[in-house]
Amino acid sequence: MNDRYKGEQVLVFPQRLLAQLGHFNGSSADINRYLPEIFARGNTRFHPRHEAEQDPSLKQIIPYVLFTYGDQIFSYVRGKKAGETRLVGNRSVGIGGHVNPVDGQLSLGLGDARDAEDDYATYLKAVQREIDEEVILDAPGPHATEIIGLINDDTNEVGQVHFGVIHRCRLDTPHVRKRESQITEAGFLPIAELAGPRRAELENWSQIAIDFLIS
Repeated sequence: MNDRYKGEQVLVFPQRLLAQLGHFNGSSADINRYLPEIFARGNTRFHPRHEAEQDPSLKQIIPYVLFTYGDQIFSYVRGKKAGETRLVGNRSVGIGGHVNPVDGQLSLGLGDARDAEDDYATYLKAVQREIDEEVILDAPGPHATEIIGLINDDTNEVGQVHFGVIHRCRLDTPHVRKRESQITEAGFLPIAELAGPRRAELENWSQIAIDFLIS
């Protein structure tokens, strides 16, 4: 894993901050309690990914975007080329990934983005980049996302080093297609189906996200 991620910098915050704010395992709708503090200047920083993946004292911030159409949700299976090899073969309902320094430069085109915009603005750029990289939206825009919740799952080694921000994008038509090769078996499925008979197919974060939607 170390060689694979060398050179990549990802946005992190210290796990102790989560403990100070109130540790939770699963989901939380208390966005205003956590996000302003997490993204406060000095609490987030970029760190080498190959180290962060093995360091539970750091939480890597991950946008997790859900595309819903009525009572259906876009889902896919993580193929062999997935960036997180520990999740290969699992069904996911979330589109997203790590926040990198380049995300802060997307609106600037030069220099150190952190001198000109805060890390929350950088994070929002990363959300749009991940959507553009992973899927194609055929439905007419704009496609605004709303932050509806948070995910923290310390029950496994992947979750111990990541922290999810759940975004929801409500669509008028079920027209989302995969762009990345790591996405397989993609399409819309009933939320109730994934919450019920097909729940075991879902990665942990997707189970948490589905439970959050129907709660």
